[in-house]
Amino acid sequence: MAVLLSLFLSLHPPTPKPKTLDPKSLPQPLEPSISKRHLILKTASLFSTVAILTLQYPVPQSSAQAPPKPSPLGVVNTKSWFQYYGDGFAIRIPPEFQDNTEPDDYDAGTSLYGDRAKPKKFAAQFSSADGSEAVTVVISPTNQLKITFLEAKDITDFGSLKEAAKIFVPGGANIYSARTIKIKQDDGFRTYYYYEFGDGVQHLALFATVDAGKAFVSGAAAPQSKWGDDGVKLRSAAISLTIL
Repeated sequence: MAVLLSLFLSLHPPTPKPKTLDPKSLPQPLEPSISKRHLILKTASLFSTVAILTLQYPVPQSSAQAPPKPSPLGVVNTKSWFQYYGDGFAIRIPPEFQDNTEPDDYDAGTSLYGDRAKPKKFAAQFSSADGSEAVTVVISPTNQLKITFLEAKDITDFGSLKEAAKIFVPGGANIYSARTIKIKQDDGFRTYYYYEFGDGVQHLALFATVDAGKAFVSGAAAPQSKWGDDGVKLRSAAISLTIL
């Protein structure tokens, strides 16, 4: 099930101010079925569908090609960037990116009818000023990504890096880079899977790990035409994800 990729494909950051956008310059939809209202922030849409559609609809196993051999991963030091703290995680945000994260509904459940808070699609959601680039974090129960009665405690419970690509990478995507990354924490090492992929129109970097039965997935997306200039910055944002 390409669960997380579907969620990233449906991301909808707030529409930028009309005066700053030229509709003709916006990326075109990947598929005719995507409505025109999604065209304004196509890249963000791509990133968010990865996580949302897959959580709602079963998806066949990905036909994405096998990850190639690891190559040097270009990143920058993000310590000077703003660090956003979410529910059990933290992530660094590129300068000048706008916060589009949905606020928590603290009033839910206090009404006479006991309204329930609507679940947030994104644990964090940021975009560039023109909306063409996005950094997003999604949290999902692991049993919604892979049907199992056991609680996943580590991302390796999804299988190897190649096997887990069936969950995190959409079928038909070109995988440019994939690797296992171990990061030292107070209680030992935590394992993350990193995938970078695209379709020639959009380019995405995805960083995923598991903690206490939940999958934490951060990612960054941009039009392929912009990745050459901004890819290092976006990739660095994606892999700055830290579990608290």
